Amino acid sequence: MDRIHIRGGHVLKGRLPISGAKNAALTLLPCALLTDEPVTLRNLPRLADVDSFGHLLNQLGVSTMIEGARPEDFGRVMTLRAGRVTSTEAPYDIVRKMRASILVLGPLLARAGEATVSLPGGCAIGNRPIDLHLKALEAFGAVIEIAAGYVRASAPDGGLPGGTFTFPVVSVGATENAIMAAVLASGTCILHNAAREPEIVDLCNLLVAMGADIEGIGSDRITIHGKDRLHGATYSVMPDRIEAGSYACAAAITGGELELVGANAGDMQAILEALRETGVEVSASKTGIKIASNGKLRPLSLSTAPFPAFPTDMQAQFMAMLTLADGASVLTETIFENRYMHVPELARMGADISVNGRTAVVRGVERLTGAPVMATDLRASMSLILAGLAAEGETQVNRVYHLDRGYERLEEKLSAVGADIERVSDG
Repeated sequence: MDRIHIRGGHVLKGRLPISGAKNAALTLLPCALLTDEPVTLRNLPRLADVDSFGHLLNQLGVSTMIEGARPEDFGRVMTLRAGRVTSTEAPYDIVRKMRASILVLGPLLARAGEATVSLPGGCAIGNRPIDLHLKALEAFGAVIEIAAGYVRASAPDGGLPGGTFTFPVVSVGATENAIMAAVLASGTCILHNAAREPEIVDLCNLLVAMGADIEGIGSDRITIHGKDRLHGATYSVMPDRIEAGSYACAAAITGGELELVGANAGDMQAILEALRETGVEVSASKTGIKIASNGKLRPLSLSTAPFPAFPTDMQAQFMAMLTLADGASVLTETIFENRYMHVPELARMGADISVNGRTAVVRGVERLTGAPVMATDLRASMSLILAGLAAEGETQVNRVYHLDRGYERLEEKLSAVGADIERVSDG
């Protein structure tokens, strides 16, 4: 099993490219099920989750072709075509590995009139039920049954008749599934209190490019007028705002200066504002965002919440950064109830963190010390990488397969800007 070794204490400086967004890519890929014409996705990140989703789509009858690209290039171009859906079942052995697999439910239901999807897996960061996915589809006219660990959904002859659904709480995945199910409905579907994340805007923009009729993109009220069919399209995946935020924290915790090439400041205002509050300089560049820090970080208080507020996917990275702030910071996690599993690992490196329920108090220390640590989920993995970059001595991060799910060739990008980091394989 691979692990990452980091010899800390190096200041990061230079230009670091930001890849296509993992969370957007996993939403755009299933759109190929909605048409029999080719869908070409550019700037698709090279990630384990993207590969897993591609394998799932292959099992459903989608052909995938990757354009030839140099191994040193980041991102790739993939053309997907579902000329005929050969299966409407997403099996347990694939879905259990990745929660995003549930996103084939809406497109299969829309295109084939039925879908059978295993209940999902993914990171063990807390209870993430799919009840809102199912309730939204039921509101649009689907018949839902859960049996033997599978969701079985069917639509009336002629497609989903449409309807209105109000989310009791904001749900990104449920909003995405509902939108994809609605674009081929026989009537109009309306979503109230819909999630507004940039990745949902990216999804809607692709669907519109494929011929969908969607109103209210970027708002919490989305109206979808169903179409008889969609056509193919070519589309570029948005830059990954979480990857950009993570590397911004890397610059901050090492007292460095990075230009995040391709990053879009408009998608990450809450992240950038929080960085400014810690004393980090944030400015625009011709090709992205510049992050500069003298290493003296101020503490802050922040709470995670749905977009446009501070994202839960950045909580662990900010916690690592704030372990070296001058004072006590207070972090409150409102999205997932079990997203502090990185705390004991950071403590092994000398961090002073106390957790009470959903609130963590991070008391800044003078220094962190390298240690062997174990990753527990995707974003927790990155928090340990960040701590290792700033720590004295050597840090060994184990179970890095989590990182490969969401950060494209991380050690290559960090090495290029001055980090002493390498991947080591037991094999």
